[in-house]
Amino acid sequence: MTIRLLLADDQELVRQALRVLLDLEPDFEVVASVGRGDEVAAAALDHRPDVALLDIDMPGLDGLAAAAVLTAQVPACRVVILTTFGRTGYLRRAMEAGAVGFVVKDAPADTLADAIRRVAAGERVVDPALAAATLAAGESPLTARERDVLIAARSGATVAEIAARLYLAEGTVRNYLSGATTKTGTRNRMEALRVADERGWL
Repeated sequence: MTIRLLLADDQELVRQALRVLLDLEPDFEVVASVGRGDEVAAAALDHRPDVALLDIDMPGLDGLAAAAVLTAQVPACRVVILTTFGRTGYLRRAMEAGAVGFVVKDAPADTLADAIRRVAAGERVVDPALAAATLAAGESPLTARERDVLIAARSGATVAEIAARLYLAEGTVRNYLSGATTKTGTRNRMEALRVADERGWL
């Protein structure tokens, strides 16, 4: 049986290298390749892949949001997150979005090929060390609004700008930022943002 694949990565060189690598496998066929997260579902609807390999960091939609849309619109397509970032928070969010595999990009080629075959056969594939670390780390302590406010702060926006962007009062924004810094054990919002980002909570 040929396993039909969709590749989604914003780096053209990475997509081309992956296509060449995967086309060497006799049972794989790359049927679609996109560079934006918001192109994933449409490409899957057009080409009906069995497995989609999604990077996390993409324009339009990130890979985790794209995974959720793809799972809803093309449930027969199995999603594997293929990323540079082996972070515990990302793994948890990927599983919540419907992904059934999580592979880091520095894994050997045969590990990726094996993961694709196992996912296509109905299994879940996650690096055991990352799975154990995710269980040990627990869930993100941030509320959805604290997360939104930290993401809005990423560009260096002021409290007033964040408030305007999220339609919140400035005092409410300060409260959310204070909550986020307390929960991350940091001294200010930029440190809170760094810690939350490193742990995959954003």
